[in-house]
Amino acid sequence: MRQISTLIAIISAFGMNIWANVNPPNGLTIGAISQNIFKNVLIIPASYAFAIWGLIYLGLISLAIYQALPAQRSDGLLYKIGYKLAIASIAQIIWVMCFLYRQYSASMIAMLCILLPLIGAYWSLPFKTRISRKQQWLIKFPISIYLAWISVATIINGAILLASWQWQGWGLSPIVWTVIMLLIAGLITHFVVLPRLDFVYGGVFIWAAIAIAIKNSDVMLISGTAIGLSISLIVLLLSFSFYTPDHQTN
Repeated sequence: MRQISTLIAIISAFGMNIWANVNPPNGLTIGAISQNIFKNVLIIPASYAFAIWGLIYLGLISLAIYQALPAQRSDGLLYKIGYKLAIASIAQIIWVMCFLYRQYSASMIAMLCILLPLIGAYWSLPFKTRISRKQQWLIKFPISIYLAWISVATIINGAILLASWQWQGWGLSPIVWTVIMLLIAGLITHFVVLPRLDFVYGGVFIWAAIAIAIKNSDVMLISGTAIGLSISLIVLLLSFSFYTPDHQTN
């Protein structure tokens, strides 16, 4: 039941994303809403950054097929993950509909319903014990990529929600708030990535941060912060990897 539910949920979420981009039911795609209606929300990255969804679903569909195989029915790692990916995928479908119909408060709730199960799935992954290379590529990497992007997307969704409320920022400028959000995202990423040496999660953050820097290339404070956080993460990851033995694969 778990295997079939996860497979159906992931494939359904993928289908919903295709439909939302090819024939959006309320006239505008997710990208069009983000880049046009909320063009003044500075934390939204350059539009090319959203191409990462192709990689996310390549990983998720590979995971879905792999975990559905009869041989994986008793896989302990997949058992720990349980229905979390299915729940996140269902929440993803709900989020798409809420966002397309511009129900931004509901979309924020749906986003949290994607994020929380993914955090649970990620924390189900081994930290200091070995996993096979197959498990790394077909389970760990897809979850890392998905969670990393959803972590960034949650912050973006929050900024969009506040913009829809016409929030004035308590006297602080949008530039300052964007820098604050970048610093929070960077701090969370460093906290998650460094103990696990998760280059995949870190790479997604760097991808998003550079896209934000490019989108705001004329705002030195934002672009400088985004690039600085990316460089610091790269340096720290490389430094940690030199002094930490490989404990994740065999």
